[in-house]
Amino acid sequence: MADILGEISENLQNGKAKVVVELVGRALSEGISAQKILDDGLLAGMGIIGGKFKANEVFVPEVLVAARAMNKGAEVLKPVLAAEGVSAKGKAVIGTVKGDLHDIGKNLVKMMMEGRGIETIDLGVDVPSTRFLEAAKEHGVSLICCSALLTTTMGEIKTVVNVIKASDIAGKVKVMIGGAPVTQAFCDQIGADGYAPDAASAAETAETFI
Repeated sequence: MADILGEISENLQNGKAKVVVELVGRALSEGISAQKILDDGLLAGMGIIGGKFKANEVFVPEVLVAARAMNKGAEVLKPVLAAEGVSAKGKAVIGTVKGDLHDIGKNLVKMMMEGRGIETIDLGVDVPSTRFLEAAKEHGVSLICCSALLTTTMGEIKTVVNVIKASDIAGKVKVMIGGAPVTQAFCDQIGADGYAPDAASAAETAETFI
């Protein structure tokens, strides 16, 4: 059993989506639970990629192809996980704030978070603060992740934090922030719940919040 799960992890790390899909199907037919395939195959492989990315051993393209392979494998597992009554660890909403159209960093964070079993609702770019609030309520999430890549849009992050703090979900939903100009000092200053300097750290922090 460990062999096939190791193969899933290895092929995922190499971005071989077709092979991953095939192996996931085979593992299911061998009677391995969907949860075990997800944890010890897909998430284990994505975890290794996350660690290598953090250590600068792999770069964005490798992460993207690995994440694609993970998503393809996860698609095969979704109906089986649902039948087994397995739900995601938690839910988060993610987006780039109003006035900012950058999405590569956000997409990476989303992939890394999904690689840790967190269901992530992507609001896209140029997202107004009220939309973060609406989406958090609508999907019943416990975490909002917002990013800005421009110094001129950093103020919008503060608006998101203020809107959440003034709402009826204050204290129930954490706000995590990130992006090139964003720092821990800025996070402390505006009263956000967490800050992460890179995608891999963001996923780790998100997991502790959820």
